Amino acid sequence: MLDELQDMISLAPLHNPANILGIKFSMENFPSIPNIAVFDTAFHSTLPEYAYRYALPLKLQEDFGIRRFGFHGISHQYVTKITAQAMNRPLASLKFISLHLGNGASIAAVANGQCIDTSMGMTPLEGLMMGSRCGDMDPGIMLHLLRNGFDEESLTERLNHESGLKGICGVSDMREINQLACSGNQAAQLAITMFCYRIKKYIGAYIATLDGVDALIFTGGIGEHDAKIRTLCCSGLGALGIVLAKEEDQQIVSPIFRIDALQSKTAIYVVTTNEALEIAQQAKILLQPDE
Repeated sequence: MLDELQDMISLAPLHNPANILGIKFSMENFPSIPNIAVFDTAFHSTLPEYAYRYALPLKLQEDFGIRRFGFHGISHQYVTKITAQAMNRPLASLKFISLHLGNGASIAAVANGQCIDTSMGMTPLEGLMMGSRCGDMDPGIMLHLLRNGFDEESLTERLNHESGLKGICGVSDMREINQLACSGNQAAQLAITMFCYRIKKYIGAYIATLDGVDALIFTGGIGEHDAKIRTLCCSGLGALGIVLAKEEDQQIVSPIFRIDALQSKTAIYVVTTNEALEIAQQAKILLQPDE
């Protein structure tokens, strides 16, 4: 398995090397304790074929293992379970749009406890605009750059480390970007507008995919702490039944907190994600399946 993970570093270059290092360290220092890999992609294994396929020749996809995998699955799985409990309704009866917004960002459409679509693709580069990742873009741009002297290594660096929010305004931390925007920095203002605009597009698309939604869930560093970003992401969605409370009424006081306005037809929650707990619970299921 370690050899296979090593071969997959190119699919998630920011995460896989550190994960492999942690596994090796544990095996060397705690040889009698089993190691369990809980994959961020596992929650997205329920995507229907029409959602995980790309519009490329099928043989090409089969030969090179090309498909949408999705990421942040551990977080999406945790917050949807917690939200169902807060709503006092069975998870299997609910439709959620889960927004994990941090330096890495993704959105998932979850119906009856199963993910049916997600924004990240074969790699974490696809989908929403992120701290330093580009998100959705015309693949022809890469061909254009290759024809103009860029190589694989330089493109990997640009797309993973120099794009997204950082590419637009030079900074990847949303807290710093907000400060710059408040001081009149136009590039920072543009970065925020682009970030929220792309999220709104996905929300609309996933409402259509789900045929309605019971709740939006904001999580991740930005999703949990930035009322301004949440407000911008939900602005103009009243026609879809989504109305957020005013920023001053979004003072989060518990790990799960409801922030929709009274007239909203859709519940909106902020949930503090706990990926470590979800990983532990998944490991326990594997080690003690009968409990």
